[in-house]
Amino acid sequence: MTQSTAQIITSYGRRYIVRTHSQQIYEASTRSKRTDYACGDFVNIQLINQEQVVIESVLPRQSLLYRQDAWKSKLIAANVSQLIIVVAAIPSPSETLLQRALIAAEAAGIHAIIVLNKSDLPETNAWREKFSFYETIGYKIIELSAHQDVGSLKTVLHGQTNILLGQSGMGKSTLTNALLGEQRARTNDISAALDSGKHTTTHAQLYDLNEKTKLIDSPGLQEFGLHHLQPYDLPNYFPDLRHLIGRCRFHNCTHRAEPNCAFKMAAERGEIRAERLALLQKITDELIG
Repeated sequence: MTQSTAQIITSYGRRYIVRTHSQQIYEASTRSKRTDYACGDFVNIQLINQEQVVIESVLPRQSLLYRQDAWKSKLIAANVSQLIIVVAAIPSPSETLLQRALIAAEAAGIHAIIVLNKSDLPETNAWREKFSFYETIGYKIIELSAHQDVGSLKTVLHGQTNILLGQSGMGKSTLTNALLGEQRARTNDISAALDSGKHTTTHAQLYDLNEKTKLIDSPGLQEFGLHHLQPYDLPNYFPDLRHLIGRCRFHNCTHRAEPNCAFKMAAERGEIRAERLALLQKITDELIG
């Protein structure tokens, strides 16, 4: 049997669609019911026939975005260089999800951008003000309406392997349609056989925007577990808090009741937001459990 390499362009749990360098498309299965592959992974494959292959192993990843709660982990995408977190005023966005996705991106070394979609809605004003904080700590915020003009986002996506992430209803699929134009219908034909009539956002799907730019549309999320992170590493993933690392009296400070805690003192002086310290403490509690 012939062996070669391919990229996973669609992930359906234990089933995948892969594409080779020569643009051949195959339905792929795994050995021993392995599920530790993600959309975007480059894999070694063994051909079974003209339509099917078996994934033998995964090639080294440049990045891996995943979430994990107390019971299980869920791979979201591999080899992405940029995370686009989509939020919108309606339905009401989850700032908790946004915060945790940003932390996961920092931990994975993935550049993160926030897209405020449906910006033409009057309800957007309150969220615009609330999310402006994230701009002050270094995250770019792009405002747009997916139904009108996505040009500002196209420029930012160029040359990157991007993933769209967010709750259901934030407009990710509309955004993907606007970015892809006519290309999406053609790509959907490839995966129709596996999808069994489900909506396209029930699985992660990789699209080519152009030769240098890729886009992964992912299923809507309601929660983002961070149990794959180590509690003492957490401050590194807060751009507004990391400058305080190493300045506490005790090297194993939990940033709570200890004397001369740099984090607590900075919060008391108003140099950092008290709610950001509270978020750090809350997630630390979850991880120590």
